[in-house]
Amino acid sequence: MDEIAQIIHIMQKDSRTKHAPVHLFESTAKNNFQILVSTMLSARTKDNTSIPIVNRLFKQIKTPKDVLKLSRTSLEKSLYGVGFYRTKTKYLIELSRTLATSHNSRVPDSIDDLLSLPGVGRKTANIVLARAFNKNTIGVDVHVHRISNRLGLVNTKRPDDTEKKLNEIVPDNLKRIFNKTFVAYGQTICTPKKPKCETCKLNTFCLRIGLKN
Repeated sequence: MDEIAQIIHIMQKDSRTKHAPVHLFESTAKNNFQILVSTMLSARTKDNTSIPIVNRLFKQIKTPKDVLKLSRTSLEKSLYGVGFYRTKTKYLIELSRTLATSHNSRVPDSIDDLLSLPGVGRKTANIVLARAFNKNTIGVDVHVHRISNRLGLVNTKRPDDTEKKLNEIVPDNLKRIFNKTFVAYGQTICTPKKPKCETCKLNTFCLRIGLKN
């Protein structure tokens, strides 16, 4: 087992025993549209906050046309609590309209088509491709960017650069699970501030870049 595979294995085992919120988050979405919406809405919002809001929302919407039946005011009330909920409401309506009019209400399965949708950036697009379409893509969020650099797997300043470097070194069969695994570890062990290095089982791999000894 190579180093990255060992790191993934340790992270998965340890974060599950500590009940990382991200493991619960995936169960909220029942179709590709809901996967896209939940991923977009979770940006810059803690999963513990997003999960109940998204669960309530998905009782109302299952397709883009369901969204378009609701008023903006109603959607804002439903999304209240997620970060930038007013902006995300706007994007959700525009995204649903675009899917309904240009994609037959189906979520596209190409990076370029996903990036053309309102409110969808590279992280969201790559996570959707991995989760909805089983494609070997790596969604780079703050956890992936921070931990990859902290471990010393990459030496990058921007998430786009991190994505590029990780795609060069991560085996294809591990790319789909990379984001969720690193997010779970970032939520429970390798936190942004005061990471639990004393109990971390990755000490033999980690270069502790950016951390004080």
